[in-house]
Amino acid sequence: MADWLDADQVLERLGIRPQTLYAYVSRGRIEAVAHPRDPRRSLYRASDVAALAQRKARGRRAADVAAEAIAWGEPVLPSAITTVAGGKLWYRGRDAVALAEQGLTLENVGRLLRGGHGAALKSSRRPEPPVADSARGRLFLTLAARAGREPPARGRAPLALAMEAADLLEAVVDAATGQNGEGPAHARFAAAWGLDAAGADLVRRTLVLLADHELNASTFAARVAASTGASLSAACLAGLSALSGPLHGGMAARVEAFVEEAERRDAVHAVSARLARGATMPGFNHPLYPDGDPRAAALLSAFEAPPVLADLRTATETATGLTPNIDFALVTLARALRLPPDAPFILFATARSAGWAAHAIEQLQTGRLIRPRARYVGVAPEGYSPSSSS
Repeated sequence: MADWLDADQVLERLGIRPQTLYAYVSRGRIEAVAHPRDPRRSLYRASDVAALAQRKARGRRAADVAAEAIAWGEPVLPSAITTVAGGKLWYRGRDAVALAEQGLTLENVGRLLRGGHGAALKSSRRPEPPVADSARGRLFLTLAARAGREPPARGRAPLALAMEAADLLEAVVDAATGQNGEGPAHARFAAAWGLDAAGADLVRRTLVLLADHELNASTFAARVAASTGASLSAACLAGLSALSGPLHGGMAARVEAFVEEAERRDAVHAVSARLARGATMPGFNHPLYPDGDPRAAALLSAFEAPPVLADLRTATETATGLTPNIDFALVTLARALRLPPDAPFILFATARSAGWAAHAIEQLQTGRLIRPRARYVGVAPEGYSPSSSS
């Protein structure tokens, strides 16, 4: 097996840590297979390792840098809302974990993300949430209906948009819980799910920690929609659509599958089996947090995890050195509180709608359309060559 290296060889050649190696494998940049003599270990394709080493050594052309910026690369547009720095998540310069611990609500944080502007004008006759088979369906129907009737946001005063964003968050919570209600979002979730005061506070912490996360896929989608002048509801609908994918807000389902593997046998076997086939560890590691996702650490420290989740965390950390991310924390919380199966996605979408609206408003204020160019790599256009263009 001349074209395969063990982990120690890869770490030495690339000068990286084990966490980075597992990240490369999970992103498909290094192929991994089970060791033929020890299924608990993996081998890594030497040609993939050589390609990465060569890229690091020679540097990259401007076009390559621009292309890779789309995938966990350098910042691609300015924002004053959220950043990840020093291993922490910051909302307008304030530590998101500290805000969760200080008792702030999703509504408080939504206003902070908007720059301190906009409170909802409470209506005594809010429309009832639409009828749908699931909370996810109600979210899509609510945002689609509003997007279909609301005027474009371009040219409107920032304060008016901020007030509309607060009202939009109310509608999202109505849809998520399936009922019109009063009070902060976490209290309304607690009423809908039959939680006690301790459970309600855990939901509050979760919503605060999930309210925004810099320029992730769904936020970028929301900003692209907003850059056209579309309504805030349309921008949030774009964000929700992106969030629904299995590599973003749908990641909880993959974590659940991992947990079910641990339930069928045990946590150690579940982790070993995944390592043997070169599979990823859903719910562990985050490219922006090499020392661990602070959101997950803050949430998991606030309650006792069910035994199977605690065992799976220990087994994964012991075997790989990877730490839990927010997706693992969400699934652990849902199981601990016996929440509905779709609760991780619903909490994620509800919280993130606050961030989407803030980013949409910020993008609208720039007056700029987000319109990147494609670097064409297909069949050459018939009869055209660069030298023939004028």
